[in-house]
Amino acid sequence: MINAARVSSEDDRELLDAYSRTVTSVAEQVSPSVVKIEVQGPPQPQQQRRGRGPQRAPESSAGSGSGFVVTPDGYVLTNSHVVNGAKRITVAFLDGQRAVASLVGDDPDTDLAVVRIDAPHLTALQFADSAALRVGQVAIAVGNPYGFDCTVTTGVVSALGRSLRTKSGHLVDEVIQTDAALNPGNSGGPLVDSRGQVIGVNTAMIMPAQGICFAIAANTASFVMSKLIHEGRIRRSYLGVAGQTVPLHRRVVRFHDLPHETGVFVVSTEPDSPAARAGLRDGDVIVAFGDRPIAGIDDLHRLLTEEQAGVGASLTVVRGSKKEVLAVEPRLRR
Repeated sequence: MINAARVSSEDDRELLDAYSRTVTSVAEQVSPSVVKIEVQGPPQPQQQRRGRGPQRAPESSAGSGSGFVVTPDGYVLTNSHVVNGAKRITVAFLDGQRAVASLVGDDPDTDLAVVRIDAPHLTALQFADSAALRVGQVAIAVGNPYGFDCTVTTGVVSALGRSLRTKSGHLVDEVIQTDAALNPGNSGGPLVDSRGQVIGVNTAMIMPAQGICFAIAANTASFVMSKLIHEGRIRRSYLGVAGQTVPLHRRVVRFHDLPHETGVFVVSTEPDSPAARAGLRDGDVIVAFGDRPIAGIDDLHRLLTEEQAGVGASLTVVRGSKKEVLAVEPRLRR
């Protein structure tokens, strides 16, 4: 008579062994392409010291993060906050190879940056289609937390479609949430699937929490990376408005049949900006751009892409109790 418990235990072991083999294989495949990025920043100001005698020169700030090779000819993708403002960038591989890197392009709005090194025999990681991700699938993070080289952690895709605000204040959409353990130093490293393809770029964690970490989706990273390599920056259009999200009076919402109960309150406009030329005034509330309703400042940011620059569009505002439509032509951000 077959012992059912024994069969179940053997099946569990086979599943665990298969999982272990997958993670081991992915780690061996990915790790040679993951780098530790060491940065030397500008000198830190020091307090004045009383008395005579020699003064020590201000020390340069230092930091580190992660990155990974995206082309065989030496382009490396990482986080903007890892390399932003760095005077010197050094890249170190798992095999001990080191190289000085130059900054190719930096986009704080998506917290992504590209650096380049001159090194032989590089293997680039491939990007997966992050639009095909499913909650619950395996996610493997490789990076250098706290300077511990090429640390591998595993988990699952916890959620999709999150939004994350970067240091520049820009809201990044379609962010991946994972419970694969991330720590300071993991920033810029790859989040990969069971095939070793990049599904995201690790970028943030919630410090007091456990198992709540975020990665910029691969499709976003691939697009930004391509732009940075070819143009050195991401070009976005702008209106020249300082604004904030505010609630609209219910009577105004009902009277004008507005889809949202909030809009963008215009605090000020830049002189000779597209907004100023369109006749936008301080105190106006923007409720639509073109045929797209605007519920807040983040909606406006999303719509002001490079393709919108130089293209005429309508800007719907609530001015007092009236609704007015202005003609505006966004310009490329300087």
